[in-house]
Amino acid sequence: MEPHYDLLVIGGGSGGMATARRAASYGAKVALVERSRLGGTCVNVGCVPKKVMWSAAHTADALHRAADYGFRVGPATLDWAELKRRRDAYIRRLNGIYERNIDKSGITLLTGEARLADARTVEVNGERYTASHILLATGGRPSRPDIPGQELGIDSDGFFELAQQPRRVAVVGAGYIAVELAGVLHHLGTQTDLVVRREAALRSFDPLVRDSLLEAMDQDGITLQTHSVPKALERADDGTLTLALEDGRHIGGYDQVIWAIGRDLCTDGLGLEAAGVARNADGSIPVNAYQETNVQGVYAVGDIIGHHPLTPVAIAAGRRLADRLFGGQADRHLDYRYVPTVVFTHPPIGTVGLTEPEARAEYGDDEVEVFTTRFVAMDYALGEDKRRSAMKLVTVGDNRRVVGAHLFGVGSDEMLQGFAVAIRMGATKQDLDDTVAIHPTAAEELVTLPG
Repeated sequence: MEPHYDLLVIGGGSGGMATARRAASYGAKVALVERSRLGGTCVNVGCVPKKVMWSAAHTADALHRAADYGFRVGPATLDWAELKRRRDAYIRRLNGIYERNIDKSGITLLTGEARLADARTVEVNGERYTASHILLATGGRPSRPDIPGQELGIDSDGFFELAQQPRRVAVVGAGYIAVELAGVLHHLGTQTDLVVRREAALRSFDPLVRDSLLEAMDQDGITLQTHSVPKALERADDGTLTLALEDGRHIGGYDQVIWAIGRDLCTDGLGLEAAGVARNADGSIPVNAYQETNVQGVYAVGDIIGHHPLTPVAIAAGRRLADRLFGGQADRHLDYRYVPTVVFTHPPIGTVGLTEPEARAEYGDDEVEVFTTRFVAMDYALGEDKRRSAMKLVTVGDNRRVVGAHLFGVGSDEMLQGFAVAIRMGATKQDLDDTVAIHPTAAEELVTLPG
């Protein structure tokens, strides 16, 4: 007879791990299946090593501006191999922590490929296991373009495998992964081109932060190659890489080309058909507000549901699911309305809620009022580089309820969390105006906006 579990989780990333541990804390018998390293994309080839690299780039920028404050700092050189060694050791420590947490929680870890045999049975390496509840949390993988020579480039996973720092690189893509990698590489000393299909990057973000980032990238010296659709990637006689574009242009001289064009969802090979689980054309699994698929007892969280592909979202949705299934909280579920997020550019972007265009489309122009500011943060006060921060509040109705906040500048990553709490609780512009400012900070700008 097959071993039976109260909950069987497929995927040992952030969402799957959080769900499994929360369920186990309620006394549920839980098994978790993972085919690779524990922690998933975020810990191994995503958020965590990316933030390490961003911190290194931030340090390089601080060294560059140290003379503004009177420091005499000689030319700084980066030992890329040492940075990689330390970063990889940190990730291995996190993998070990994840393993120990599974053991402490009493969760059974099954290593291998998982496949649904039916709506209550999972097959792993030829062995079958049954469960009252099955959670799909398999995440995504980097996409590559279907063009000749694509294999000559690397994806975001490959970026973390680079043993040497490239001299000149093209990052192809317009999303947050693309702009983050481009910023990191540039500030660490690599000559960097950002290659985008249309006129700009981060097109779904509020225009204020998007345009402010483009201005900063131009000031930094990152080359933006617009209206550039790759047709092929070729290796030149000198060993460098050249992108052939659909409009006939060629851009080249690159040591590396990094594909950052999106992510494919890991839902192939899961046996969804055998269990009767529906899947959309893009590979995503449709779920309701309670993370339920169309099959009773089968759930999905994280990237594979097709929206809000963020680690904290997967964790929050998974924990709430476990609260509902095993913790007696019958209506517990995640509200996706006000999800804050940060893009680790230089300086960072923080955003929560509706953009100005989204608010106008939802509420109508007459109901929407926006408040903006642009200023030079004190970090740049003593230097010639007067990098400008930008902030916007989007409000609706006569009481000016805040439905969106969009920040670009020093500290945006850290200050957004508190404002996200206030916005989720229904804060108005007057509530912010009535809050005493902390001076001198960048955050005070949001509570001193005129109007």
